[in-house]
Amino acid sequence: MKLMEKAPAKINLALDVLYKRPDGYHEVEMIMTTVDLADRLELKEIEGDRIQILSHNRFVPDDHRNLAYQAAFILKERFNIKKGVSILIEKNIPVAAGLAGGSSDAAAALRGLNRLWNLGLSLDELAEIGAEIGSDVSFCVYGGTALAKGRGEIITHLPTPPKCWVILAKPTIGVSTADIYKRLRLTDAEHPSVQQMIEAIKEDSYEKVCSGLGNILENVTLELYPEVANLKDQMKTFGADAVLMSGSGPTVFGLVEHESRMQRVYNGLRGFCDQVYAVRLLGDQNPS
Repeated sequence: MKLMEKAPAKINLALDVLYKRPDGYHEVEMIMTTVDLADRLELKEIEGDRIQILSHNRFVPDDHRNLAYQAAFILKERFNIKKGVSILIEKNIPVAAGLAGGSSDAAAALRGLNRLWNLGLSLDELAEIGAEIGSDVSFCVYGGTALAKGRGEIITHLPTPPKCWVILAKPTIGVSTADIYKRLRLTDAEHPSVQQMIEAIKEDSYEKVCSGLGNILENVTLELYPEVANLKDQMKTFGADAVLMSGSGPTVFGLVEHESRMQRVYNGLRGFCDQVYAVRLLGDQNPS
């Protein structure tokens, strides 16, 4: 038996960090939404009691470091599954980009294996398991648009934001999320209004979504990596309605309402950045 599962990327419309918790994690409040750029996972049963990860992308680990591997491992242990599984990951989301590619792969593996092994788990139950793997995995199990609190595992679903184009551009650098959080000084940081973004989405106001974009981690990354700041400036110059860095970076995204403008921004960025994508805002939840 063979199953296919889609793993969409996410962007942060608002990302705030409240404080560092006793367990070492940071307490966050963020609004995430999915975009139409996705990895694809092919899951099939194989001989032997083992987990096999396959990918043509050399940056994708094929062992316990891979979050999809961890998802399969947890399910096998928890439900005493003695079957082997092969997970082929067709990687379309840039690696280490602030777009939750690895987390979305883990979430897709959880959903796919739930079907492959007939476990009968709900999305809520899968999201709870996902929280053990990584901070963004719970959100990625559901997809759509949501407010995430705690470490990112406390999910409140939100309506779909106003439809628009999203231009994603990733410079040729990797950014360590742990390093960015380590350098964050909460007392000096500018906190975005997460509540303002929630209201903008509920009002279905594209203009308010654009004016409400905010990411507390952005200035930390921009200081360390001038190329990210440059990319942000270029995207504004080419005509994006609003521009923000996603997650801890280094990917920058721009919102554009009209297709003609989207083409202009996309073509302009292609001139000096290899990884540029023009996609739609999805914002819809995965089917349960």
